[in-house]
Amino acid sequence: MKPITLHTNHMNDVTIISNIFIDEYMPKANGSFVKVYLYLLRLLSSADKIVSVAVIADCLEVTEKDIIRALNYWDKTGVLSLEKDRKDTIIGITLNDLALLDQTALDEIAASSDEDVTSVNESDVEIGSTLLAENDSKTATFEKPTYSPSQIEALTKSDEIKWLMNIIEIYLERLLKPTDIQLILFLYENVGFSVELIMYLYEYCVSKNKKNSSYIEAVALRWAEEGIDTVEKAEATAIAYNANFNAVSKAFGLNRMPGAIEQKYITKWIRTYAFSIDIIVEACNRTILSTKKPDFKYADKILESWSKKGVHHLSDIEKLDLEHAKNTATPKTSSMPKQPTNKFNAFPQRTYTATDYSSLEQRLLNKQ
Repeated sequence: MKPITLHTNHMNDVTIISNIFIDEYMPKANGSFVKVYLYLLRLLSSADKIVSVAVIADCLEVTEKDIIRALNYWDKTGVLSLEKDRKDTIIGITLNDLALLDQTALDEIAASSDEDVTSVNESDVEIGSTLLAENDSKTATFEKPTYSPSQIEALTKSDEIKWLMNIIEIYLERLLKPTDIQLILFLYENVGFSVELIMYLYEYCVSKNKKNSSYIEAVALRWAEEGIDTVEKAEATAIAYNANFNAVSKAFGLNRMPGAIEQKYITKWIRTYAFSIDIIVEACNRTILSTKKPDFKYADKILESWSKKGVHHLSDIEKLDLEHAKNTATPKTSSMPKQPTNKFNAFPQRTYTATDYSSLEQRLLNKQ
């Protein structure tokens, strides 16, 4: 990690906490985020204002990811401003004067973080970078109970569950709501996910900026259907789909990962058409040859056609190419040259035999 230079646009000779922060910002923030901000205030009063994410993480006994999440949160609220390099690495932090900030931004962030989305379109749910194309009947395999207050109290007495919920609060950057607690207990008690797998599930969803319970539950149930019951299997699934995305990007000559809509196309080709990546890459190659550009719609038409024709292997595509070549072959033409048509020979031409020539000669002689 690169060293980070800490700045402020107002002077503090001692560690002073603004009443505005206590009244307006602290109640709406995760406790770990508050600790990070307080520690930054303390650093301003020290002689050495050079610090790093690793140093802050060690001091507060949390992970570097937790520190970065906290810094990004405070950056969104305007409490501080982050300076980043081209690689998106934090190289500077400026603590802002809270008296000059607009509280509207904070209210919007708090509202968005507390937003309880009760439904989710499964076509937009990513599973290990996969998109659910349709509602699978297997999702009804697990009956989701509603835990009573007494049941919740009994189940959350475990130190393991308490620790898990604390970690999830850090991931979600807010306190857990009743729907969150119900989901966590459902995954642990009924679905059979381990604490480690539940942690990875939330970490994975948050990394894709998906924090609502419905989305996370859909991801979890899809994992359960596919037999993903360990962190290792979940990571392997994510890596496999990322490898597919990379292969398509390479075939199309893209110097980036596919966007959200482009990923939907790729997932459709993998899940709906059940094509292997070599067939998908072949369609991409043909798209580039035909259109001279990375056209996902054009590639989709090719793959849709192959799917309807029962293509399963590259050899099936070769057979289709041979059949197409036979059907479009140029028919054989006569070896005789074709007489050009113009105003002098547009009428039917006569043919003469040796007898005709002899008769004409005799008639000419008789006239003489």
